[in-house]
Amino acid sequence: MTPRFASREFHFLKPDSDTSTPIQAPDTYFSDLVHQKTAAFTGFEQRLLSVDIPKEAFVCAVIQIADTASEDTLDKARDIFESWFRSMSDNQRGIWETLDNRTFVLVFWDYDNQKKAMDLLESLKTNITQALKTDLLVGVARFPFQKCSRAEVFGNALKAIDHAAFFGFGHVQHFDGISLNISGDRLYQLGQYDAAIQEYEKGLTLAPKDINLINSLGVCYGVSGDLEKAKACFEAALDTNPKEIMVLYNLGLTCQVLEDTDKAVFFLRKAHGIDDCIFEVELLLGHLLFQAKKWDAALPHLETASQVNAKSSLAFRIMGEIFLEQQEPDPAEAAFNTAVKLNPLDPAALSGYALAMTMKKRNLKIALTFAEKSVVLAPENEKFQDRLNRVQQALHGNDVHDPSQKPA
Repeated sequence: MTPRFASREFHFLKPDSDTSTPIQAPDTYFSDLVHQKTAAFTGFEQRLLSVDIPKEAFVCAVIQIADTASEDTLDKARDIFESWFRSMSDNQRGIWETLDNRTFVLVFWDYDNQKKAMDLLESLKTNITQALKTDLLVGVARFPFQKCSRAEVFGNALKAIDHAAFFGFGHVQHFDGISLNISGDRLYQLGQYDAAIQEYEKGLTLAPKDINLINSLGVCYGVSGDLEKAKACFEAALDTNPKEIMVLYNLGLTCQVLEDTDKAVFFLRKAHGIDDCIFEVELLLGHLLFQAKKWDAALPHLETASQVNAKSSLAFRIMGEIFLEQQEPDPAEAAFNTAVKLNPLDPAALSGYALAMTMKKRNLKIALTFAEKSVVLAPENEKFQDRLNRVQQALHGNDVHDPSQKPA
């Protein structure tokens, strides 16, 4: 295993959202429009920037109609929007536009206070829901807000409806720090780490103690290679909640990459003490103890990891290596057999499997095939080459097994 965050099996822990309600991420994200600059997005953005808004205060809402609605229903929705705006002084109190065939964005102003504004929006939502007999998804943002420009508030409403989508149709969500967490997570998924960092930092201005935002910021710094900043974020998150397993694991992983193994083991053991069935914690802790040659201490963690995630070839491979060190070829062969089945192109598992068979002096031709394949996959690895030599010697009858001999 290489100490890189991009490793296929080792990664930071990151929640989907800061909520205790069962959720499901949306299939599409409206926040993508902010970055893609579609014609519908830029068209409404220009209208919003050019319109004269008294008192420089407005509410922006993005409304989506459930996909169960028919085409006739969608046409009716447009009529309701027109009627609602006509009731507001002949369209002089707002603007609206369609973003797609099921989604509308509207901006309205000239209300006495925020409560009156929300009452107006609720009346529109009620009219549409009752007339169409279908649920709506609504994201809401307001201006002025922080130091956001008009265009940014439009973007905030798009991020708010993404936030609402996690709860499903029928939900109205006002833009907040979690909306920025979700937007940052989306950018993180797209590999746009610098942009994600900016979103998380904005989120922390709204919710400075939000542990998920702090953790997410640390994750982004980590995958971007700024390990000291990542470590500082995770330490700050622990100050907020010293028993957060997600953060303890991430801090342990960061310490591992910074080659501070003792601290890494310390934090991972704390996480293990809180919950001893977290795959990532058990796998990384077992791996670090294996590297420290603490075989007996490592095995229980690796066994737990393999039980929690039976598809982890790495857990079985490391167990196989430990059994080789302990001169136990039978369990080593079984562990490597599982590892190779899960990942046939893992040179370490292939090489270990070949050595286990050689130690048992059986299936030597198969062992030779595996050993040769491991060298082809990792030609610079001297250990794999030494094991290949040992298999070749065994095939020619030159390998005299010495139980005290350490495996190559």
